Amino acid sequence: MASLTSISLSGMSAAQTQMGVAAHNVANANTPNYKRQQVNLSAQPQGGVVAEVNSTAAPGGDLVTDVVSQLQAKHAFIANLAVFKTQDKLAGSLLDQTA
Repeated sequence: MASLTSISLSGMSAAQTQMGVAAHNVANANTPNYKRQQVNLSAQPQGGVVAEVNSTAAPGGDLVTDVVSQLQAKHAFIANLAVFKTQDKLAGSLLDQTA
């Protein structure tokens, strides 16, 4: 099993990818024949997540979906950051213990 640190880092990376894709979609919403991008997340067997970016088949924007995706990515990043900070704090506490 992967460490909590690497799992939370993969979650933050996936959230950053989602945020970037949503921003890219918003920026290109009025571009003729632009095909939106979407992020597919897949769980790793040892823990963590991988984000894969794909283009959709139909052209056109979807502002509501992109704004919601940005909010979800923000909250996912914050949650994974909290796990990362807690793991770091716990590891520091364990190292500070003396026998």
